[in-house]
Amino acid sequence: MKSESRGLIWFSHISMFLFAAFCLIPFVLLISASLTDQNAITAHGYSFFPRVFSMEAYDYLLHRGADIARAYGVTVFVTVFGTVAGLALTTLLAYPLSRKETPHRYLIMFIVFFTMLFHGGLIPSYLVYTQIFDIKNTIWALVVPGLLTNGFYVMMMRTFFQTTVPPALIESAQLDGASEYRTLWSVVLPLSTPVLATIGLFTCIMYWNDWQNGMIYITKPDLFSVQNLLNRIMQDIQFINTNMSSSAGDAMQQMPSDSVKMAIAVIGVLPILVAYPFFQKYFIKGIMIGAVKG
Repeated sequence: MKSESRGLIWFSHISMFLFAAFCLIPFVLLISASLTDQNAITAHGYSFFPRVFSMEAYDYLLHRGADIARAYGVTVFVTVFGTVAGLALTTLLAYPLSRKETPHRYLIMFIVFFTMLFHGGLIPSYLVYTQIFDIKNTIWALVVPGLLTNGFYVMMMRTFFQTTVPPALIESAQLDGASEYRTLWSVVLPLSTPVLATIGLFTCIMYWNDWQNGMIYITKPDLFSVQNLLNRIMQDIQFINTNMSSSAGDAMQQMPSDSVKMAIAVIGVLPILVAYPFFQKYFIKGIMIGAVKG
């Protein structure tokens, strides 16, 4: 039995190592391509090590440094505010749904679940946000749509409250005279760090990577997020490469179009990669919600 268990452990470790390597390889190729000379990419294709090392792509983006810095500011604000507001709204809806004494909670749960299955579509959403909420070309156009699409997170947090927070603690707090808000803040939330961190990470990634809302509701360059600005830079490069005259085309052939695309992807994903290790412990706990219940 010991040899079989040891073999199973080694097999698990090797399998996880290979899986992690397969996940890491695309990022290595991405970074390598962003540091490779454009002519080398054109002649030899992509490789895991730069054939001709070049910082041209990052130099090109550095010339847009002011725009990128402003876009980072917009994205950071939207991500931080949207994550905090999203967690607050999700918690304030999920907590009452986890309490049996909440009136009409099954009807509310059905409405939340319904939004996970059906969506009004782009045109109705556009009309609501532009004509009723009137948030087009405002910073809130990047925040509000994400706040109203978290039905799955509500159900996830409600399940955590029901299965993890002991009802006796809530009853004890109420016997001591604590209000519902005080019970939520002082008793429930301290025990809910894993689910808060998990949903917070999901929400953070969603806001950071969001480009669709900016493309639909934002036309002012000052309000472009990182994803929208980088997408605009890519479109500019493609337009230049395809529409320049033949006389100017030779001068533009040296533009590092492929490596710039890779550098753009590195700039977009790097902050999330840096932040993820700080959430990893709670993220793993949150993923295991409901998986093991004694």
